[in-house]
Amino acid sequence: MAKYSLSTGNTTANGSGGVSIDQTRRTFEFGDRVAELAPQQSPFFVYLTKVAKKATSDPVFKFMEQRHQWQRRTFEVRGATSSAAYTSGTQVTNMMKMDVGYDAFGRTISTPTKPNFLLEGQIVAIADSTGTVRHLKISGTPDLTTDSGASAECDLTPLYSATCAFADNAKGQVVGSAFAEGSTAPASWKDELYDREGYCQIYKTAIDLFSNTARATEYRGISNEYMRVWQEKLMEHKMDIENSMLFGVGAADEAATGGPTRRTWGILPYTEAYGKVKSFTYSSSDYDDFVDAMEDVFAPESGNSGSKLVLASRPIISWMNKLAAGNFLGNTVPAGQHRLDAQNIQGKFGHKVTQISTIYGDLNVVQEPLLRGAYENYAIMIDLKNVNYRPLVGNGVNRDTHIVTNIQNNDVDGRQDQILTEAGLEIQLPETHCVLKWSA
Repeated sequence: MAKYSLSTGNTTANGSGGVSIDQTRRTFEFGDRVAELAPQQSPFFVYLTKVAKKATSDPVFKFMEQRHQWQRRTFEVRGATSSAAYTSGTQVTNMMKMDVGYDAFGRTISTPTKPNFLLEGQIVAIADSTGTVRHLKISGTPDLTTDSGASAECDLTPLYSATCAFADNAKGQVVGSAFAEGSTAPASWKDELYDREGYCQIYKTAIDLFSNTARATEYRGISNEYMRVWQEKLMEHKMDIENSMLFGVGAADEAATGGPTRRTWGILPYTEAYGKVKSFTYSSSDYDDFVDAMEDVFAPESGNSGSKLVLASRPIISWMNKLAAGNFLGNTVPAGQHRLDAQNIQGKFGHKVTQISTIYGDLNVVQEPLLRGAYENYAIMIDLKNVNYRPLVGNGVNRDTHIVTNIQNNDVDGRQDQILTEAGLEIQLPETHCVLKWSA
């Protein structure tokens, strides 16, 4: 039974270490403790509460995404060039057109755009048609306006003499810069911050009105029926939050009367829409398929932290456990080669965790009981660095999970309580999260 103290250090108010929750018209803040109830039933909510909780003062919370550019100054050649002899130190006018597959916010886009990060004085490395990497210096200000398409024209000076050609879609990247002694400051460029917003959802769970006669009656099994139902409703409330944090679709519906109804996004549909999705089969996917997927999932240019929480269904938990040496993996590759390091441990928050270490990053796999039915072949890979649980707290009012007691009318010979939470899920850099799907 939940307790509260009348004052700091008071442990003997009713002789049992606290005061019963059976008080008149009290609001009990319960936000930091509700996740501790049967943590194995709601692992995502537990992790959010323990390691990714950040209050918001507005039910519509804005946040900015920053994708750092240092990993992303890559481009492609647009249009093939014929084989020619390039002389070291000799400028080649309008030698190449280049474009990129991401926008000013660092997001991957389907239609290429101009590379605004190319500047005079930079050194670029480009693979020619034979696969040999050639180094050239941008010797003039790149033209971002002349070409009618999405590419930029660059005047380049080879750093060494060679006869070569560059194919359409040849890959290149900036590998540094070099300027003359006593030269002036170069031109510059910058990334942009991407603006997103999320919503706090109001969760309410009411406890049935109990007459005071019913509350005074001693029942078989569990004698206090009111407290039994109260405990079940608290669990129900917690599972409502877990479900919406996993499966919710964010929106704000304006009502004809009263205020809007806001819904938070869940990590799984949000990642399916804006993040990464990888597909496997139980029967034919092997170690190589899994590692190939991790190569993309842990790509550093996406802003990954190098460690993921993986919420998985039971069939997928079984499949992943068989990746350990001596089991599935041992039958897939020769002994001693390319093994995953997998081990089962007891997690900090009451969960059993399968830790899988790959060459690209670490996976902490936890069973998610709600991934069942239509979602029984799903797992969601979450970068906890880029998610936050956002309870509404402002102006001295805390709308994190709390219990409002005695909400019945004053003339009712009985009692009714309700549990209320107003909170949402903030999901940043969706490309750092990944939905994993399996099929037979």
